[in-house]
Amino acid sequence: MQDYERNINAAQGYSELGMHDEALQELDAIPAPLSTRPELVEMRLLILMHARRWKQALPVARKLCDVAPDASGGYIHSAFCLHELGRTREAREVLLKGPPCLLNEAVFYYNLACYDVALGDREQAVENLERSFRMDKKFRQFAQSDPDLASIRSLL
Repeated sequence: MQDYERNINAAQGYSELGMHDEALQELDAIPAPLSTRPELVEMRLLILMHARRWKQALPVARKLCDVAPDASGGYIHSAFCLHELGRTREAREVLLKGPPCLLNEAVFYYNLACYDVALGDREQAVENLERSFRMDKKFRQFAQSDPDLASIRSLL
């Protein structure tokens, strides 16, 4: 267990320094039975996403959905990866098929709004954004500079 903790700490440190390959190598050194723990799957996923390796991140995000099906993270991250890969319609579907707990998260509505804009549904996008703003005011600030929302910024 001591090696496990060392690998986790090293992976976190490398990740914070932007040394993504080294962080992933540390996670690769963790024995297989432990590597499927949701927190480790999510750590791997976040490292890949920070490195903008969307194709590699997507199957890890889907794995997170499998190992933590009642948590929101895997669904939000899977959808985001799909959107970044230009598969926005699929991204929206993934979010909408996620667990009920997503309905309590502002990021769910914010990301739906981004996908709605990309899919041409400006009215639905504004509705979803307003809902995210009511749930968490910081999303209004994010929306002011989010390139995904540029075409509807004047409506906010």
